Amino acid sequence: MKFDVAIVGSGLAGLTVALHLAETRKVTIISKRTLLDGASNWAQGGIAAVLDSNDSVDEHVADTLVAGGGLCDEPATRFILEHGREAIEWLIEQGVPFTQDASAELGFHLTREGGHGQRRIIHAADATGHAVQVTLEEKVRNHPNITLMEHHYAIDVITSDVLEKKKGVPRCLGLYVQDVKTGKVITIAAEHTVLATGGAGKVYLYTTNPDTATGDGIAMAWRAGCRIANMEFIQFHPTCLYHPYAKSFLITEAVRGEGGVLKLPVTAGKNRGKRFMPSHDERAELAPRDIVARAIDAEMKKRGIDYVDLDISDKSPEFLKEHFPTIMARCLELGIDMTKGPIPVVPAAHYTCGGVITDLSGRTDLPGLYAVGEATCTGLHGANRLASNSLLECLVLGRSTAQYIDTQPKQKAVSLPAWDESRVTDADEEVIIANNWDELRRFMWNYVGIVRTTKRLERAQHRIRLLKEEIDEYYANFRITPDLLELRNLVEVASLIVNSALSRRESRGLHYSRDYPDTLPKALPSVLSPDRRH
Repeated sequence: MKFDVAIVGSGLAGLTVALHLAETRKVTIISKRTLLDGASNWAQGGIAAVLDSNDSVDEHVADTLVAGGGLCDEPATRFILEHGREAIEWLIEQGVPFTQDASAELGFHLTREGGHGQRRIIHAADATGHAVQVTLEEKVRNHPNITLMEHHYAIDVITSDVLEKKKGVPRCLGLYVQDVKTGKVITIAAEHTVLATGGAGKVYLYTTNPDTATGDGIAMAWRAGCRIANMEFIQFHPTCLYHPYAKSFLITEAVRGEGGVLKLPVTAGKNRGKRFMPSHDERAELAPRDIVARAIDAEMKKRGIDYVDLDISDKSPEFLKEHFPTIMARCLELGIDMTKGPIPVVPAAHYTCGGVITDLSGRTDLPGLYAVGEATCTGLHGANRLASNSLLECLVLGRSTAQYIDTQPKQKAVSLPAWDESRVTDADEEVIIANNWDELRRFMWNYVGIVRTTKRLERAQHRIRLLKEEIDEYYANFRITPDLLELRNLVEVASLIVNSALSRRESRGLHYSRDYPDTLPKALPSVLSPDRRH
């Protein structure tokens, strides 16, 4: 199959690139499941942008730099935030139904979240990601120049140095993709390949991410020879719903932004109902996520409790229903009435701040290969992402990547080698993969979590080495399956996280080490450079 542009991933980044290119290019979108199964669809809070005359880009930049712990790239940050308003206006033109407010300048309600000095979060109630994705999905499905490949897994990119005739600087020529329903591997030739695969939250036992968040694009880029940066900075969202039947359900930052307070639960004994955030940070519940998550983690460990309470029951039921209908409905399904009492919450892996190094046109180290969204490290998020900046990055850099690709001359078509289908299937493979998946997620949670030590990181590194050897053997000899592909990528990403964490001999942003609790005077990114792999 041949396309001008192959986009791996169907979240906001991928759909933005596709829609901006489809008028002039033949595009395919490759999605592991359906278009709406990625993390963008789950995003509750909203999109941060300067949309009010009381606010300014300078203030938004300043808030982002503070949250980023000295590691944000200021020119990249300014570029993304300066283009925020036009990105939002584009979404409004597409028909996204943001929550309205007749008294606001633009006519839309703006909320505030932790780390922001102003109300600048535009949202669609508490299901912003879903509203945006559904709107763009309809346009993508109806566009004649966009071919959808749902239920297809990207395996690896194909580079020009696999062709004997091609010497010199390697270039990305396309990728191999497995059709989940038939098991057949398809060779896709593309002049431009865009990785918009999202983050790697599923490397941890507890996460707010969907099952698709297995770090595929990061692992594929690393294997293709691209540099990866800042992988130690995994953002743990402070408030994931704690309930045996609630898998990965996020309680948005906006609950705290609208007055929700964190308290100790009934299981804390005589301290039950006590508010604890003011003793950890003067910004209390509105402190950046890393501080709130560490505070909750510290209280849980200190008191031997499994969760803390998030209480916004002092607001009227009407207010809560208007602002948080999705959360309210889900809680009621589980027997929790947020109008009358608190919501039990725990921290959970939420966002991968590091990733594939790109410029502001989405270009990676490999010509012809681009990356956009959570799979990247652009310099916007630094050591800790500011709430609601992520969807904005998808929009702004999705557009700038499309604009760059649109300026590129046509490449000469090349014939690519077919996938080797001679592997055998092993009956025991699935059981072993499931066991390895479980083991990996558990030791990453225990050894590479919110608070780290060198000894724990070294233990994780040792376990990862053994798992990698096992998985590489399976991959080399047995027929591939989606589970094997995801496990292979997760182990690669786990290795990148641990090696980055071991290289940082300080505590900064989301990376907190008991052995190196101080922050060094100079902030430096942790950049990992692979040997070129094939």
